[in-house]
Amino acid sequence: MAAEVAITGIGWVTSIGCDGETVRQSLLQGRSGIRSVDWYPDCPVKVAGTIPEFEVSSPNWIKWKFPSTFKIRRDALRSLAPHGVYAICSVLQALQDADLEEEALSTPDTGLFCASAGSPFMIHHYLKEMDRTGGKRGQPMGIVSSICGTLNFNLGAYFKIKGANLGMVSACASSSHALGYAMEEIRSGRQRRMVVVGSEEVNPEGVVPFAAMRALSLSHSTEASRPFDQNRDGFVGSGGAVCLIVESVDVAKQRGAEIKALLSGWGQASDGHNVAISHEQGDGLGRAMENALKDARIGVGQVGYINAHATSTLVGDRSEAIAIGRVFADNPQVPVSSTKALTGHTLSMSGALEAGICCMALREGLAFPQAHLQSVDSACEHLNLPTTASRLSAPYVLSNSSGFGGSNVTLILRRPE
Repeated sequence: MAAEVAITGIGWVTSIGCDGETVRQSLLQGRSGIRSVDWYPDCPVKVAGTIPEFEVSSPNWIKWKFPSTFKIRRDALRSLAPHGVYAICSVLQALQDADLEEEALSTPDTGLFCASAGSPFMIHHYLKEMDRTGGKRGQPMGIVSSICGTLNFNLGAYFKIKGANLGMVSACASSSHALGYAMEEIRSGRQRRMVVVGSEEVNPEGVVPFAAMRALSLSHSTEASRPFDQNRDGFVGSGGAVCLIVESVDVAKQRGAEIKALLSGWGQASDGHNVAISHEQGDGLGRAMENALKDARIGVGQVGYINAHATSTLVGDRSEAIAIGRVFADNPQVPVSSTKALTGHTLSMSGALEAGICCMALREGLAFPQAHLQSVDSACEHLNLPTTASRLSAPYVLSNSSGFGGSNVTLILRRPE
């Protein structure tokens, strides 16, 4: 029989808070982390989900500042990107939340799965230096601090990981894939504990290029992220880091750990449709939800809340709304919301962030409301999109993620007994 899988620790570095209680209060009070930014004088992008208490806008690690509650070894900072700082801080916080020492991660049965787009910011800086010097000079740690595997390189070394260590790169579905495959590692018995981290930077190099795709909101309002609203005009970029400590239930119980939530099932499916745009009828996402329900061995009536991927784009929100309507035809009143209205869209880390938010929903017994919703898009009117928090009527919650190329992942979490 496959091992049951539990989440026992969560670390938060987000636009709505850098600790669990602040995140919780932001969600309950509808407090947004989206703020005005002024990256370029004539840049049309004017808002983003910025990270309080961190100053990592320089490519020089000596100038970085972060909360004094987090201690990062000086020698390790030299090979980090800005989002690597977020990531280490989220792991340290998750360890404390899980009542684990750092040494507990350095065993052959503990692995690390990460999700990140790398650091376009650091790559930009290093390539400018290469051009300026004609390739004669360069930062020795430039590669390991910038490319897509930077989190795995640095966190693997920092925490002395001896089990599985790899990164997931499926765009905005990446950290949901990381969680799904972490479940498989534990279910199979190959690992007893997994550290899952999603992290992204909030800077012009990481966010502004999406404007060329016409995917970003050009609004100046801090309420620009408005999933399912007929007046939405694109997503608001954001970042940070979230770490989830995932263990077999047996391991968690043996050490007396508090179980935040159970990971009951997951599913994935691809649209096979377009390199950047979701299938208009939500084909792949619908199948991902069906696969997750089958994996968890539950029906749609047992789901009390859906945390939607909905990023506040016209096609993406409608596609997901159609998929949810089709799969949940027998449970049309299930509450649906996208917490990206408050956090902004954190790209590859969104699955990990929203899994953590689903843990909070289960703990509070609440379906979080849809913030910033004023006038529902007619194509989404069939969804139950509450604008105030409502009580969970069932023990399971479902979280969706979708990435470029039509990569879709659904996670199902359950309230612990």
